[in-house]
Amino acid sequence: MVKAGGIFVCLLIVALDIVAGILGIKAEIAQNEVKHLRLWIFECRDPSHEAFKLGLAAAALLGLAHIIANLLGGCNCFCSQEELQKASPNRQLSVACFIFTWIILAIGLSMLVIGTLSNNRSRGSCGFSHHHLLSIGGILCFVHALFCVAYYIASTASSTE
Repeated sequence: MVKAGGIFVCLLIVALDIVAGILGIKAEIAQNEVKHLRLWIFECRDPSHEAFKLGLAAAALLGLAHIIANLLGGCNCFCSQEELQKASPNRQLSVACFIFTWIILAIGLSMLVIGTLSNNRSRGSCGFSHHHLLSIGGILCFVHALFCVAYYIASTASSTE
């Protein structure tokens, strides 16, 4: 029964991150469909309400997947570098994946939020172009799924040692 629960958690994390990634990419497509005028690195464009909704949903799902992975993955606390070096390989892998999931979350979520906020305005905006922020954030959702599943598996494996 424990294995079935672990498989369910992994599938849930992957499903949430995949849906978030797809929504981020679709938000980029919706953003590119609105009128815009580009001059070198400056761009004037109208906001896309559809891109705003899709980007917001992608950011929420990415955050939810991260919360689930961290809550159900457990806690691997270390007080010193020496303690980490003496730990089992599963425990070291879980710490490395834990750190990578936080880094990927910070970068991916900030890209999704910046891309989403650029579509929140009620009027057109001009400034530096923010190209591909939503799609790169969506792609990072897929990478986040890989590291979250690796973290969950390594963390649960190290807790049974």
